[in-house]
Amino acid sequence: MRAARLHEYTDDMSEALSIDEVDRPEPARSDHVIVEVEGAGWCQTDNHIIEGMWTDYVEQDLPLTLGHENAGTVVETGEEVTTVAEGDRVICHPVLPCGKCRPCRMGEDMHCVNLSFPGLTTDGGFAEALLTSERSVVALPDGVDPIDIAPHADAGITAYHAVKKAVSRLVPGDYAVVVGVGGLGHIGLQCLDAMSAARIVALDVKSEARELAEELGADYTLDPGSDDVPAEIESITDGQLAKQVVDFVGRDPTLALAPEIVAGTGEHHVVGYGGHVHEPAQSLVSGEFSYVGTLVGKYTELQELMALVAQGDVELHTSRYGLEEINDVAERLEHGEIEGRAVITPNA
Repeated sequence: MRAARLHEYTDDMSEALSIDEVDRPEPARSDHVIVEVEGAGWCQTDNHIIEGMWTDYVEQDLPLTLGHENAGTVVETGEEVTTVAEGDRVICHPVLPCGKCRPCRMGEDMHCVNLSFPGLTTDGGFAEALLTSERSVVALPDGVDPIDIAPHADAGITAYHAVKKAVSRLVPGDYAVVVGVGGLGHIGLQCLDAMSAARIVALDVKSEARELAEELGADYTLDPGSDDVPAEIESITDGQLAKQVVDFVGRDPTLALAPEIVAGTGEHHVVGYGGHVHEPAQSLVSGEFSYVGTLVGKYTELQELMALVAQGDVELHTSRYGLEEINDVAERLEHGEIEGRAVITPNA
């Protein structure tokens, strides 16, 4: 079968991956599931993997098939699989947890001590077929297209995971800020609007993104390139500031906003990454606010997100590309030229 493989780390996205012929995966355990990949979302993390940014955090053996936002049709299962069958359409939680360690017993899939991560530590879904497990597949509701929702496997569940934490601390009358209304942010904004009565302020330097934010439920939009964001948020909130900030950018300038825009006991959720937190300890003590990290999400949260999708509360803005166009996608995303999410269709 065909697969898009990374052979060496590089900053040049134009020739980052090669299309190779590789063996088709087969079930090696009784809980294994083979999915024919209909849609595999391209994520900014894929660019970071290509650049070698993840080598300090996980072991990677190259060549490696990338792709961790996967959905498609079950074509083969191990002998003990009972929750899905051949022909079922599924979305795949991005990791394969063991199910036996303490984090797994607590439902913390991303913190499994024995996990493998297709597209990051094992072969992923930029291929005609993907090896996953019964613990990682979520059957799709009727009428939900695997291609349309594939990016929810990481982008969607990550945005939902962060918003769910934020919503638990929001009450009517509060204000929440969404930083960046791009591939993740436009999902998170919809989740926030569907799950909370808080008023939403959206920040983005692109006018198109701000217009989209208004369409998706933002009460206010600001351009951090020209607006004095702290002053504007103080004015909008009548001095209350934002109880929750969900930052889908995660660069130094956005992370530095927290001391000026987060209310006391509030939280700045870090979803996007690449920047650094440079705040004196006294700033956190005096403001009594917190930075909160976000690492994908739980299996059950992917189920919950699919419920929101089925109800029509969350829609993805996507564009589709064939497997042979994969380096064009990598390069375009690197230059910020893709709106919403790009989806690779290996079997199209």
